[in-house]
Amino acid sequence: MTERTKRSIRAGLRWTSLRLRLVVVFALVALTAAVSASGIAYWLNREAVLTRTQDTALDDFRRQMQDTAATLPVRPTKDDLQRAAGQMASGGPGYNVLLEDEREQGKPIVGYSDLDAFTLTDVPDSLRKQVARKQPLTANNEHEYHLFWQRTSISGTPYLVAGTRIIGGGPTGYMLKSLDQERQDLNSLAWSLGIATALALIGSALLAQAAATTVLRPVQRLGDAARKLGEGKLDTRLTVSGTDELADLSRTFNRTASSLEKKVADMSAREESSRRFVADMSHELRTPLTAITAVAEVLEDEADSLDPMIAPAVHLVVSETRRLNDLVENLMEVTRFDAGTARLVLDDVDVADQVTACIDARAWLDAVDLDAERGMMVRLDPRRLDVILANLIGNALKHGGSPVNVKVRTEGEELVIEVRDHGPGIPEEVLPHVFDRFYKASASRPRSEGSGLGLSIAVENAHIHGGDITAANSPEGGAVFVLRLPRDASKLTGGAGGDGGVPENGADQKPGGRGEDAGGSGGVRGSGGKGEDGGVS
Repeated sequence: MTERTKRSIRAGLRWTSLRLRLVVVFALVALTAAVSASGIAYWLNREAVLTRTQDTALDDFRRQMQDTAATLPVRPTKDDLQRAAGQMASGGPGYNVLLEDEREQGKPIVGYSDLDAFTLTDVPDSLRKQVARKQPLTANNEHEYHLFWQRTSISGTPYLVAGTRIIGGGPTGYMLKSLDQERQDLNSLAWSLGIATALALIGSALLAQAAATTVLRPVQRLGDAARKLGEGKLDTRLTVSGTDELADLSRTFNRTASSLEKKVADMSAREESSRRFVADMSHELRTPLTAITAVAEVLEDEADSLDPMIAPAVHLVVSETRRLNDLVENLMEVTRFDAGTARLVLDDVDVADQVTACIDARAWLDAVDLDAERGMMVRLDPRRLDVILANLIGNALKHGGSPVNVKVRTEGEELVIEVRDHGPGIPEEVLPHVFDRFYKASASRPRSEGSGLGLSIAVENAHIHGGDITAANSPEGGAVFVLRLPRDASKLTGGAGGDGGVPENGADQKPGGRGEDAGGSGGVRGSGGKGEDGGVS
């Protein structure tokens, strides 16, 4: 059984499954219809059977009373009643007869067709009272006595009991007719209707399953195609046949997929063109920037001997040249990340030594408190780790408050480096955007000393290691950046280690440099910190 089949079966068994709900609805409709039809049929047949049996027995009993009981003497003997009752029972359609009269005033006598089958105790008192009651003669009632009947149950067997009295003087007769045969016939009918209901239920379930398969197969294909489309397979299309609503839906899906594929292709082409433009522009700027940087450094060395009116301009040119150089290098690094060409060059690194080297190379030893044990070895890309640390620590120094605390620890298979400053912290509305490129926390300060790319480059370097960086505000004050990296990133390079990667050219390759160049670009802080208040550099 394939995985797709198993998935379909599991999906069909869920209550939220359209197939299951369709089958249940069909079954309920069929059950309701079958039960209603069976109930109506049973009730109609029951009334017809009972009415037919009852009318036949009552008509015959009335006739027998007129033909036999009415011919008895005014004062019949017990034998007369017994003989008449037997004659009436033998001539009727399977019922027993009981005749009651008086041989003298106050001396009743009773004749039975079968004493073991029918006695006066079997006649309900309410029926006896009705039979004995003399009815007043009116325009609508021409007879003093009428035939009354009642259905009763004796020892669990249904019976029809009827009674009447001869008008003008004569015996009172009662008839007892068993309805057991009719009950058996009705029970057989009920079983038949029940079986028919069950078969209708099963048939409706099968029909629902067939209908669900017919309807849901295109829906399932549409769902699979949509899933593939969501996974990035934009060339997914459906085979369309027919002219029903599902076929129209499939055609709409195909048109939508084609339009989406075209738009994504256009966007990818534009993105690739923009990325290539930035890369080419950055690359082309490096050559003139190298010459300009060299000239700027010469001018900086001679600044003290220049005219005091010119010296500030020289310092400004030198500062802006360095800033432009950093921006170009950062743009090239971002372009490599976007193009997916950034690679890890792994090596065994003592984290404490690496952090110390990063701080020392940028002359931050007096402003940073380091808490790290020696001998904590990890396998990472040392150059990229240096870039991350330089950006996080430089950002804390520039926009936070001294001292900056750096704590290094391990949690399982993770290396955790926490960088905390003692500044005003990061505004809550800014926190979700601290790693965005070129994000400015204040629109009134669109320009800052950094490029606005430092923290985004740091988080990209963390992601390429399989780690991440989070930013938050400490309850004691200040901002806290937490870097989490795997202690061994060899799995990301297939175990190739340092042999599998090639370092890219870029400003972040050098571990040292001035603090304002190597780190701090791309930081975010609220007002009151060092540097530009409320800005994103």
